[in-house]
Amino acid sequence: MKFLIIGSGAREHAIAKALSRSKHQPEIFCCGSSHNPGIETLSKGFWVGAITAVEIIVRQAQNWQIDMAFIGPEAPLEVGLADALWNAGIPTIGPKKQLAQIETSKAFTRELLEKYQIKASPEYRVFVDTFEVKQFLQHLGSDGYVIKADGLMGGKGVKVAGDHLHSFQEALEFCAELTANGQTFVIEEKLIGQEFSLLCLSDGNRLVTMPAVQDHKRAYNGDLGPNTGGMGSYSDANHSLPFLTEKDLEDARHINESMMNALTAKYRERYIGILYGSFMATKKGIKLIEYNARFGDPECLNVLSILESDFVEICLAMLDGTLHPSMAEFTHLATVCKYAVPEGYPDAPLKNILIDISEIEQHENLYLGAVNAVDGKLYATGSRTAAVVGIAETLAAAEASAEEMIQLIKGQLFHREDIGTPALIEKRIQHMKSLREEHYGSY
Repeated sequence: MKFLIIGSGAREHAIAKALSRSKHQPEIFCCGSSHNPGIETLSKGFWVGAITAVEIIVRQAQNWQIDMAFIGPEAPLEVGLADALWNAGIPTIGPKKQLAQIETSKAFTRELLEKYQIKASPEYRVFVDTFEVKQFLQHLGSDGYVIKADGLMGGKGVKVAGDHLHSFQEALEFCAELTANGQTFVIEEKLIGQEFSLLCLSDGNRLVTMPAVQDHKRAYNGDLGPNTGGMGSYSDANHSLPFLTEKDLEDARHINESMMNALTAKYRERYIGILYGSFMATKKGIKLIEYNARFGDPECLNVLSILESDFVEICLAMLDGTLHPSMAEFTHLATVCKYAVPEGYPDAPLKNILIDISEIEQHENLYLGAVNAVDGKLYATGSRTAAVVGIAETLAAAEASAEEMIQLIKGQLFHREDIGTPALIEKRIQHMKSLREEHYGSY
């Protein structure tokens, strides 16, 4: 069985590791944007180039006689790589282009939720120009809005009042900049609460929910600094999070299921892949921030690290439409993921700097990200470089394990020491408690 992975970051390294643990012992191949030695050591073949080069990748997959493919990042989904692979007779995990719009178009997602009466959106409006923008901003309030470019912007298309925008004038200038670039945009009510990720496996008929995870977007300790692709994440042993109620989780699951049903109703086509809802627990309940049409990075590292079931069999069931919850079992252990990133990340990261992972003896819970191997040496290419995952019976023990491991990665790098610590998690718990008390009274 020949299995092709598209992408060469830490997410794809985690996918490769999960596949390699299968009793089916698949032959793994990879099309990536750089030489990731973590994936290469598990691979029978490795191609480096643009992962949005659809025709070239399909041709390479045919040359390798690939049996099935797994698309890691969002960019290949946006350009229709899944469609092209299916058309070439290669079953693919990762939704086709029109289904992937739940990630590639913010407006599409909000309008789909509205059309199918899925009550998960904050108040919002879609704009094609700046006409009436000021009136809507004033309606939401000086610190009550978020502006989102309608499309993939590499994490730079969202600006939040109070964090990035400090006046209506700055907001109007950002909107004018978007329209000047031919970009439509969405303005939404700013949600206050605790963010969490709920990822599901989908065969287009049924969803299987994975453990809830909380990501940390800010670059520095204490949730300070600019937003990033994610500095780390954690999941608890009960597969929930310390600040969530069972109803919170059930509501998020229901929203995910309703979204899959809406996509099926609209396009009459199965959504095969990962359906990833990014949610906010607010004082008024669960609201949807956005959808992603693939595994989250770093969340993927948390959930696949504790997957007990055979990942190849899960993938086969997703393709066949026979997925069942019993096929995806996760151990009841806590996980803490921490990323090492280049100094200056994310705004002005050092690039092509030498790093050293030789002090890490056990590579089982090490995941290489934005790296490139050249002549036996490993270089950080400028984004999130390498991640470690601590796994233990408690969050505190998992955090201690992750912190010990990440200290062994050498180079001009930094990481957030506070992810998964008791102090930061207690801060999350108290924040949600205060919001709920504000809404319900004594909670």
